[in-house]
Amino acid sequence: MTLPRPASPDGADRAFQVDLRGLVDLLSHHLYSSPRVYLRELLQNAVDALTARRGLEPDAPDGAFGIRLFADGSVVRVEDDGVGLSEADVHTFLATIGRSSKRADGIAEQRGDFIGQFGIGLLSCFLVADEIHVLSRSARAPDAPAVEWRGHGDGSYSVRTLPASARPRPGTTVTLTPRSDTGEWTRPAQVQALGRHFGSLLRHPVTFSDGTAGAAAVSVNPEPAPWARTFPTPGSRSRALAAYGEEAFGFAPLDTIELDLPAVGLKGIACVLPEAVPAGRRHGHRVHVKGMLLSEQDDEILPEWAFFVRCVIDAESLRPTASRESLYEDDTLAAVRDALAERLRAWIARAAASDPELLGRFLQAHHLAVKSLAVHDDEILRLLLPWLPFETTDGHTTLDEFARTHRTVLVTSSVEEFRQVAAIASAAGLGVVNGGYTYDRELVHRLPEIRPEASVADLDPATLTAHLDPVDRETELAASVYLALARDALAVFDCDVALRTFHPASAPALLVDSREARHERTRSQLAREQEGGLWGDILGALRQEAPRAQLILNQLNPLVRTAVAIDEPELARTSAEALYGQAALLSRRPLRPAESSLINRSFLDLLAHALRKDS
Repeated sequence: MTLPRPASPDGADRAFQVDLRGLVDLLSHHLYSSPRVYLRELLQNAVDALTARRGLEPDAPDGAFGIRLFADGSVVRVEDDGVGLSEADVHTFLATIGRSSKRADGIAEQRGDFIGQFGIGLLSCFLVADEIHVLSRSARAPDAPAVEWRGHGDGSYSVRTLPASARPRPGTTVTLTPRSDTGEWTRPAQVQALGRHFGSLLRHPVTFSDGTAGAAAVSVNPEPAPWARTFPTPGSRSRALAAYGEEAFGFAPLDTIELDLPAVGLKGIACVLPEAVPAGRRHGHRVHVKGMLLSEQDDEILPEWAFFVRCVIDAESLRPTASRESLYEDDTLAAVRDALAERLRAWIARAAASDPELLGRFLQAHHLAVKSLAVHDDEILRLLLPWLPFETTDGHTTLDEFARTHRTVLVTSSVEEFRQVAAIASAAGLGVVNGGYTYDRELVHRLPEIRPEASVADLDPATLTAHLDPVDRETELAASVYLALARDALAVFDCDVALRTFHPASAPALLVDSREARHERTRSQLAREQEGGLWGDILGALRQEAPRAQLILNQLNPLVRTAVAIDEPELARTSAEALYGQAALLSRRPLRPAESSLINRSFLDLLAHALRKDS
């Protein structure tokens, strides 16, 4: 909180004048996500002070230095046994916004040992209090006096030196008197909960007390994380990791994957979600830096395809941003992301090699995530493509099983195309895979890489129609009048009509029409609308090349046999329109307005004909 210098002559340097209230408002609305971070910042400062104290006294026993939280409804207090501050330190670091003790001489080279490095954390206390009281005593000199600093929300502060007896031991105590409107964050139960939330993995002992007479202080971090403990058996370790993951995320993991990257001091677990999640949804991960919770919604530590896990990690060498609520994007984070991705790939490979039951449950829930990975990862493709489920004319099955019964695997380019042909292709003995879902068509085409004896080809309408049996010449001639009327009725849809026999006999008609063909016909429509001129000639040529849809009537179907015998022209046209509309509906593709109108009109015309016939 630097106070303004006296006025300077023109041209001389002047100090910025800081409106502390405006700065606190900026922090609360744009830097910090919630006022609750005040306790995290105080804990962080305490941990960094303890780290500095350990540097001064490396032989001190473990647990000799700790942190104590206190809240009784009227004050919140955070006390540590850290390195403390001298009077000069107080003037230098507490009175200057942005100045951090971690930048001091002799400490700057050790900045990697500290959580905070930005020097603005103490200001977060003004989110819940109008006054900050700091009492500190430096551990650097045995006879150092105690120093009291009081900072106020209006930007003023005071400093005074006290006898060493005011604080017999080195360290720092920060005391806040909360404002009346901040009880949500400063109640004793909330302070204890926040202490556990932010500090459960801290290496230093942290305790909480609410001042209740006779009540002992409660440990905020009573035991290390399970990955930092030893267990008598691998099974007990696995159960402890799963229990920790369930407590952290609220679900029983399908499995837990230990994460260990010694190069950056990273440890933790990835919990495999037991149920599928929407594609692309990225769950937040709990990220700790040196034990302090940084974020519980981080989505940058893992690649996008890894949305089937949620992680808890604790790292030594990752850099937090200024708000200490996310990670700084740098080369180290990118390398960590790649290394963690490799750990997930290795887990999938182990499951594929040694635990088919686990792999089956995993793929049942997360096959889409694995497909997205297999597209770009040859090793995962080799391991898992035979296991992945696909929608086929034999039902939902794996490619490995499907390729055993179909030497040539045909794949559609869209879900719509698959639905058009599935029943007829199945009856004709063709093996067709629905390639309309994300990644599926690309993966099916890579099947020969795994099974060289398999052949994969895109489904061509001509391939399907070639498997439909032609009717005899006599039947074709008898139906010629009806087919001519039907072609005329459906010419508006650029649709040809043919008569064939195919199974199942319950299917009256098959509409063979691809999305690409419809796009081509749309362009041909432009040619008709722009007669003459250069563009008319060009689009006209495109129109001549535009493929037509084909309505194939099934001679085996009783309804079709009745329809082709109709000798009343208008009724014949109406029946052809109705068969076209029914086939279009069965394809489940979006209907064009003209098709919707045709379906309604043909239904009403047939109903009117039936009523006239009965009357």
